[in-house]
Amino acid sequence: MTEVLDFLCPRLVGKRFEEHAVPLEVLKDFAALEEMMTEVAKWHYRKEHPTRERLPKGFTEGISIKLKSLEDGSVMPKFVLVVAASLAGLLPSENQQCFEKARESIISAVDAAEHSENITTHLPDSMLGYFDKIGRSLNDDEYIEFRPTNPLRPAKLNKETRKKLVLASSQTQFYTEDIQIKGIIPEADQGKSSFTIELIDGARILAQLDDVHSEIIMGAFNKYKKQQRISVKGIAKYNRYGSIQKIESIEYVNLIDELDISDRLEDISKLKDGWLDGKGIAPSADGLKWLDETFGVSYESSLPLPHLYPTAEGGIQAEWTLNDWEISLDIDIASKIADFQGVNLKTGEEEEGIYDLSKKETWDAINSAIRNKAGVLA
Repeated sequence: MTEVLDFLCPRLVGKRFEEHAVPLEVLKDFAALEEMMTEVAKWHYRKEHPTRERLPKGFTEGISIKLKSLEDGSVMPKFVLVVAASLAGLLPSENQQCFEKARESIISAVDAAEHSENITTHLPDSMLGYFDKIGRSLNDDEYIEFRPTNPLRPAKLNKETRKKLVLASSQTQFYTEDIQIKGIIPEADQGKSSFTIELIDGARILAQLDDVHSEIIMGAFNKYKKQQRISVKGIAKYNRYGSIQKIESIEYVNLIDELDISDRLEDISKLKDGWLDGKGIAPSADGLKWLDETFGVSYESSLPLPHLYPTAEGGIQAEWTLNDWEISLDIDIASKIADFQGVNLKTGEEEEGIYDLSKKETWDAINSAIRNKAGVLA
């Protein structure tokens, strides 16, 4: 028989967790936390027994941390400490006590980082590097509360506190972050298994070239003069000052269509007021975000993509050439109203309309019009 003890029940907060589910990449963070917990437990034992050169044989055997369930209240994974029968008794074993002390030390270190207090009061330099693997998957709007029942000191781990924890160690000069970037490939060296990605601002980042992604990357490299862009998601290495040094590993690589909606709107988002010969209003960030999300959800993926252009008034114009038809959709991203214009260059036939892009039936009509003129079967 084993003894199962409640051990840790953090709360995950953010849009990805609203459906009471945990993405698999976040579970990797908790696997790294278990590894850290074990090492900190060992550190506690050595601190309490300074004359002992070695840990007791089997110090970590018969004791483990396991995910038991997801509790109600946002997403709260419940972790338990499973203690083998040989260690269970009326009083906690020293092994168990060390694991419990490790938990408190780690949580206290997170809390100290959140409140800009001394982190090394709770953990030594040598242990802080483990935080480089914990919380790396969190998005900007996400965090983990390790004391969710304490509203004043919830011990919140987010991107900022994680960075503080890693860099609090004098032994650490670098930290890593999940990254997703877009760019072109000006250089690739198969001999050194590396390539360079050039971002829209001209910055160049070195990355590892692995066998899994080499075909796509080399294809983009061969189309460098045609400005073939790719999207890369992976783990990037940064120095203490936040400057990216290289991409250490790649999760996936995708070729970007030259008419890709998100990619084109990202380019347009770089515009500033006065972009058109001193005139021209830059489209708002919120409006571009709305249009990107709306196109992604409402425009049928089987239909031809439009060319997108900024308008002088701060809107977006979408244009299609479909057989004999020229179609334009002049979009006011503030009001979400669009002016539809279509002309058949062969017959002179014209179509026009005013559409409210916040409504589903509007997009049904637009999809139908594009489908018919492109000759795409429903």
